[in-house]
Amino acid sequence: MVDIGTLSMILLLGMFALLAIGMPLGFASAFLAVVTLVLKFDVDILFNTFGRGPFSVLGQAVYRQMTNYVLISVPLFIFMAALLERSGIAKDMYSALNQLLSRTRGGIALVTSLMAVIMAAMSGIIGGEVVLLGLIALPQMLRLGYNQNLAIGTICASGSLGTMIPPSIVLIFYGLVTETSIKALFTASFLPGFMLASFFMIYILFRSLMNPEMAPLPPEDPTDPKGKEKGLMFLGFLGRLSMWITGVLIARNLFFTVTGDNAVTEGVEPIFLGMVSDLPYLIAAFVLSALVVYLLVGKDRSKAGWDMSKGLVAPIIVIGVVLGSIYGGITGITEAAGMGVVAVFVIGLVRREMTFDIVWDSLMRTLKSTGTIIWVTIGAAALAAAYTLAGGPTYVANMIVGSDLPTMGVILVMMFIFLIMGMFMDWVGIVLLIMPVFLPIVLRLPVEEIGVLGHLEPRHVAIWFGVVFCMNMQVSFLSPPFGPAAFYLKSVAPAHISLTDIFKGFLPFIAIQLIALSVLLIWPPIVTLFL
Repeated sequence: MVDIGTLSMILLLGMFALLAIGMPLGFASAFLAVVTLVLKFDVDILFNTFGRGPFSVLGQAVYRQMTNYVLISVPLFIFMAALLERSGIAKDMYSALNQLLSRTRGGIALVTSLMAVIMAAMSGIIGGEVVLLGLIALPQMLRLGYNQNLAIGTICASGSLGTMIPPSIVLIFYGLVTETSIKALFTASFLPGFMLASFFMIYILFRSLMNPEMAPLPPEDPTDPKGKEKGLMFLGFLGRLSMWITGVLIARNLFFTVTGDNAVTEGVEPIFLGMVSDLPYLIAAFVLSALVVYLLVGKDRSKAGWDMSKGLVAPIIVIGVVLGSIYGGITGITEAAGMGVVAVFVIGLVRREMTFDIVWDSLMRTLKSTGTIIWVTIGAAALAAAYTLAGGPTYVANMIVGSDLPTMGVILVMMFIFLIMGMFMDWVGIVLLIMPVFLPIVLRLPVEEIGVLGHLEPRHVAIWFGVVFCMNMQVSFLSPPFGPAAFYLKSVAPAHISLTDIFKGFLPFIAIQLIALSVLLIWPPIVTLFL
């Protein structure tokens, strides 16, 4: 029987050794789970008491993870991202954004970041975004003479925003493992996610303005509308879009009113924008939109603006379906993912782009990606259960708490461990292996000592720590030597761009991510502003 300290060191070294020789994380974790039980208890548990005793805990842990209903949302979001990648929706969105920002210094890089934010809000899948942006944006930026490091860093850093911006799969797994409200996690990550995206865009603008050679302007098109005219056309597009949205909401509200479904009932939550009291505001919004379209902008100009920006309509619909159904209280996370798939599929049919080959290829990609995640989940869940049974979490907690570090010192040690592990391990394994150990320690810390500015409420600590963890994982996607974003981009980048070149382009964006992480640690209430 091996003591828990020695066992912890064996597991740590064993994990790095198995990963170094190329064993998949899921199989490495499952193998170490069995090793843990054998070293801590006895080899007899594998034979004499098979299916009973400590060994059965592994099966129970895996069963709990595999039968969690919310887990179904993961393949659905992956399938939706695959359909978006193969259809023309993303390309049309890029073209529309490009027309709006074509005469802005660094505009192509800004368009890439904006497109990444919108893609993240649609599906929350990182790999597909980096590949898609690499196929669409990288050739155009290189053709126009953009600095290679700026182009590479923009694509990979922005493409990994799906970690932070809802519906993030990382947040879904964190919520599953820690039994934290996924809806609350989504709400809490909104502001930090868009803060990080804005940091990227500010950096792009600053570098482009300080050194114009890094982001040359494209040749001017005589037919392209200029400055104020382009702004009015986009305003006309927004007015027309608002008329459509408010018109649908008014019809929906009237339907609920006629059927009596929106009657005020004690103990029943009101229908989001479906109550009689909401109708005057919806009508006012419709009238205001019509005034913008027909009086302020003009019918012809607003029509031209619609033609210029209509590539944004499909993404807005998908985001509205997914996030609107969650925050409107219509569905849960899993059902919203299913509705998003249906929305993308229907839009593809309307656009006559949804072929059998696209659907089949998307299904195959979903199967491969989901299979990888599931195997990692199985192995990590088994190892976490075995280590917990051996007393590992208690040992680690006593070691950290007993180190006499201040509260923020304990948290900074955890951040360092997350960053180091993120260089070598997949985020699924980290959240399943480390979070059951670290989160109970954080919950035991004095809440008033967390952060420097402002204070967290005790009920928000788990949510805050989840968002901080996601920001760490955001860094891990760019961290050498195994930063996944680099390998995703390398798969579609021109041959002359090496992995070394790609990692070199990451450096300023990793610094920006660490600044954003520091903001969350210094000012924790930024996470809870919308809760």
